[in-house]
Amino acid sequence: MFKIIAIVVVVLVVALLIYAATKPDDFRVQRSASIKAPSEKIFPLISDLRSFNTWNPYERKDPNMKGNYSGPSSGKGAAYAFDGNKDVGKGSIEITESSPTSKVTMKLNMMEPFEAHNIVEFTLQAVGDTTNVTWAMSGHTPYVAKIVHVFFDMDSMVGKDFEIGLANLKVVAEK
Repeated sequence: MFKIIAIVVVVLVVALLIYAATKPDDFRVQRSASIKAPSEKIFPLISDLRSFNTWNPYERKDPNMKGNYSGPSSGKGAAYAFDGNKDVGKGSIEITESSPTSKVTMKLNMMEPFEAHNIVEFTLQAVGDTTNVTWAMSGHTPYVAKIVHVFFDMDSMVGKDFEIGLANLKVVAEK
């Protein structure tokens, strides 16, 4: 009986590993919101990391988070290193591209709870008296992460935070 159980367990583990290998090598999570404000008002709330952190949902997950700003106050080269609780982790974010009123690209380097190096993009598109803001994150998915993604849907988890963040941004920008 023990032998049969062991064989079933081995077959299930092998099936899981094979299934995980079929997962995509890269991921992208993206959410958008329409904000009733001009892109000229919204852009500084993203390109200045101090302003960004007033509505950033990850900053709000740990009121005791330690953070350190470096580089210019906004735009390319502006950076923020953070060390927070288990909901936030430890890492840094740096603006790598800043196109006034239309796009901000950031490099997110996570060290804890797991190492990850991802690209974060904010795009702003004026549509009449509103601005469509899209928050996206993309990166490579190593094999170990593919196994985790079998059990946890990253799009749902991270996407929910992006939705909260865009709602926070909307409140601040529409004042």
